[in-house]
Amino acid sequence: MFHTGPRNLITDVAGLRVGNASDARLKSGVTVVLCDEPAVAGVQVLGGAPGTRETDLLEPQNSIVTIHAVVLSGGSAFGLDAASGVQAALREKNIGVEVGGFRVPIVPAAILFDLRNGGDKDWGRYPPYRELGYEAVQTAIADFAIGTAGAGTGALTSWLKGGLGSASTVLDSGVTIGALAAVNPTGSVTVGGSRHFWSAPFEIGDEFGGLGYPDPLPKDARKILLKYRDRRVGGHGEAGSTTIAVIATDAVLTKA
Repeated sequence: MFHTGPRNLITDVAGLRVGNASDARLKSGVTVVLCDEPAVAGVQVLGGAPGTRETDLLEPQNSIVTIHAVVLSGGSAFGLDAASGVQAALREKNIGVEVGGFRVPIVPAAILFDLRNGGDKDWGRYPPYRELGYEAVQTAIADFAIGTAGAGTGALTSWLKGGLGSASTVLDSGVTIGALAAVNPTGSVTVGGSRHFWSAPFEIGDEFGGLGYPDPLPKDARKILLKYRDRRVGGHGEAGSTTIAVIATDAVLTKA
């Protein structure tokens, strides 16, 4: 058996805070997970065109064991700049691993593709994600916003808005597990074009409207919906979707 944590957020895992920063005109943003103490971290990189920074060092055979923050960002490869802003903010706080008399904040990052969501991406010489990353650190709290916030600001699904989501579970053993996801998938989160969410069996309260599954299933339930084929935003084609996530626990684990 299990139940949600008091917030039903990733911050139910003690020692974590989350900060969001976004730009409405850009239709994009940054989310940072801050660790009050350096945390053991591992990684799994999936997808056909992933965009990441400092994830190689999280492989079990490499010497760095703990990290200081994790960044999720919009902006495709441009969004990797957000980690530089987070590093700058942590360095100001004298947070980092000591290397030869210097402190180096370890900040792995991953990005999602939201360039074609209709926002103004004409940012000039340098993209704004470094400043958004710095700003996200300043806003980090336990009770953070979800939905159209942070890295989920410009996220889309095939026909609904995407966004930032979070949840937590407390096991009978007392171990807490939390998740944070920036959801920007190529497909649909609902059954066909209906209001019924595929995730209805996992609903807590009426967070998805309390609708359950439709009966009978709509005729388009088996139709494969693809974001840029079915949603005419910023051009045509089917590429450019990503869902990225952080999973946290207070269980004592190794990198592997």
